[in-house]
Amino acid sequence: MNHVGKAMLEQKDETMKAKLERIAQQQNLKVTDAEFAEFLDSVDELSHFRKMFKYPKMSDLPKVDLNLVDAESDAIYLCGNSLGLQPKDVQEYISEELDKWAKMYARGVHGHTNGKMPWAKCDEFVLDTNAALVGAKKCEIAVMNSLTINLHLLMAAFYRPTSSRKKILMENKPFPSDFYAVHSQVRFHGFDPEECVVVLQPRQNEHCLRTEDILDYISQNGQSIALVLFSGVQYYTGQYFDIPSITACGKAQGCIVGWDLAHAAGNVPLNLHEWKVDFAAWCSYKYLNSGCGGLSIVFIHENNFDSYPPALWGWWGHEAESRMEMTNGSDLEFL
Repeated sequence: MNHVGKAMLEQKDETMKAKLERIAQQQNLKVTDAEFAEFLDSVDELSHFRKMFKYPKMSDLPKVDLNLVDAESDAIYLCGNSLGLQPKDVQEYISEELDKWAKMYARGVHGHTNGKMPWAKCDEFVLDTNAALVGAKKCEIAVMNSLTINLHLLMAAFYRPTSSRKKILMENKPFPSDFYAVHSQVRFHGFDPEECVVVLQPRQNEHCLRTEDILDYISQNGQSIALVLFSGVQYYTGQYFDIPSITACGKAQGCIVGWDLAHAAGNVPLNLHEWKVDFAAWCSYKYLNSGCGGLSIVFIHENNFDSYPPALWGWWGHEAESRMEMTNGSDLEFL
């Protein structure tokens, strides 16, 4: 590790502001100096990743006054929360698969089971990396569908409301994927979202929820909560929730605890298996840079495999070895 990295670890209780000020002082610079930003870039051990992505030029962007900027300079891209940058290798990978598809005689439909990356098993090629990214076991994740569809599939299995325990607890201003999925699930079960969807509000004149307020609410009201469903990182405020503490508190009250990690996966450290998160879902086109239409990923803790089997079945739930025999038998991986 370089000397800046070591310096930043010397005092673990420092705030980020204090760390930056200390390092700037060591370099006889101010935090606000452009030279300080350039210095941090020069010693960043991850800086080489920048070379792996394509950056839009200023001339490529709409509503840019080219009289004020260099048209050929790279844009400063701060939109990874909406769509990650394009990796430079992606065109080669996609062209290879399109070529395989086009050569109908040589490959064509045979592309499902042949080639470097058989299409029928394409999800298996990213299971290891996705599991490592979120601190999960390989058997605990699946790559499929879109975020909203996966939230519905997960809630179909995990949201089991009763007359006394039917509420879903969410944070203030939840991501639209969560909002619409949760409200429709409550309605599907015959309940009123006005009564059953609880949205925690921050304290007056504050924008972020305090962890102690979340834990207090769950501790006092947990017996009526069927599901706690929060965002790992709140898209509106950027708050990184205390996932292990909230999960432990909810489970202690008998609640199912799930997480939408759309703005967390690839952005913050995650350890879903160790934290005993019941389920989670996230998309891959934001901080994982898979591009528009990139598949979503789900996590289900192995402790729930027997207690919460899928409520809705599909062909790809069949054992992989005999899946293509199309027997319509009961050879399902989760039974």
